[in-house]
Amino acid sequence: MALVLNGSGTIQSDDITLSGNANVTGAFAVTGDMGIAAADLPTGSILQVVQGSNTTQLITTSTSYVDTGLSASITPSSTSSKILVIVSHPTCEKRNDDAYNSINFRLLREATVISSDPIAYGIGQTAPTVMSLMFSVSFNYLDSPSTTSAITYKTQIHNSSGTGQIKVQRSDAPSTITLIEVAG
Repeated sequence: MALVLNGSGTIQSDDITLSGNANVTGAFAVTGDMGIAAADLPTGSILQVVQGSNTTQLITTSTSYVDTGLSASITPSSTSSKILVIVSHPTCEKRNDDAYNSINFRLLREATVISSDPIAYGIGQTAPTVMSLMFSVSFNYLDSPSTTSAITYKTQIHNSSGTGQIKVQRSDAPSTITLIEVAG
């Protein structure tokens, strides 16, 4: 059995089943929403990707956590979704004004710390000599926010020991944060 549509026409139906040998020829239009709802996708499907970046340099000597200025926001489509957070700070510098000091990064969802001190870098030496260490920091975290409200993720940094100056971000190498919603 064959279904043949010749000429101009519009096919509209709540339920169309074509079986056997089906041919549609000529000009035609299909109307309506042809999208697939996020709830109909299998677990592990990528639902959306959002990226934030920052090129504004932060310079601090704080021993308390301060925002790096890197953040991004996402609105999950389901409470069962997971958010894969990928962070890259490609240009970091730690100036050492005393022996032995280190810095720490952490990740927050809104005001909640979800990954405390995932990365720590340190400088150790036998005598207090001024020097600088250049490095990059990258890490990721799989979060389960259990919400369909907009949420913001951000990074923070601090001197965990020592008094040296910390620098992150430069205009020629932006820091980035990528948020990937994964169907749960």
